[in-house]
Amino acid sequence: MEEEMAKLDRLKLIGQMGVGISHEFRNSITTVRGFIQMLSGRSELSQIKEYFDIMIEEIDRSDSIITEFLALSKNKALILKKDNINTCINRIFPMIHAGAYNDGKDIKLELSNVPDIDLDESALRQLLINLTRNAIEASPLNGTVTIKTYYEDEEVVLQIKDEGKGIEETILKEIGTPFFTTKESGTGMGLVICYSIAERHNAKITIDTGLNGTSFYVRFNSGDR
Repeated sequence: MEEEMAKLDRLKLIGQMGVGISHEFRNSITTVRGFIQMLSGRSELSQIKEYFDIMIEEIDRSDSIITEFLALSKNKALILKKDNINTCINRIFPMIHAGAYNDGKDIKLELSNVPDIDLDESALRQLLINLTRNAIEASPLNGTVTIKTYYEDEEVVLQIKDEGKGIEETILKEIGTPFFTTKESGTGMGLVICYSIAERHNAKITIDTGLNGTSFYVRFNSGDR
């Protein structure tokens, strides 16, 4: 419990920091990006255009980190409405399925009848994208990612399961820590955002992992308690 509270405190601090620095930093890098684009279009500099492209790519990556910082902000109020999580999943499924197909993977839905709960659809969409993207990347070629919902102990449960090799214990302990990533091009913020979204929905994320794959569970209080 203490470890979970410490993690939530870190998420709140990161969100507050993001709001404080994002505006000025984004203005600065937007200006720099504009000048780099202008220079990259000059014919006399064509021999180093590759370097300009790398700089623009890194600036865009920095901008994406700022966006993820802002997603953690406690000042960004959720718009909670009674909705069904299955409906939200079906709305976004075509995009998720297309992403899996492009990576040579498949997505399977196992949606049970569950009660409506208070949801911010935009935030839930981001959580689904982040968790399924991780599951797709973890699964082998021709593997299947399963998105499942069910009702248990007065909670609406969202389960996202991959067919990867599981998560090592040392890595498992670091999941949800800002900037921790095992991906070469990752920002280490995707799962941090998921934990923040869950916390603001009064939901909890748990993980079950083994040699046959990993499942992320997001447990939403149905309000029946």
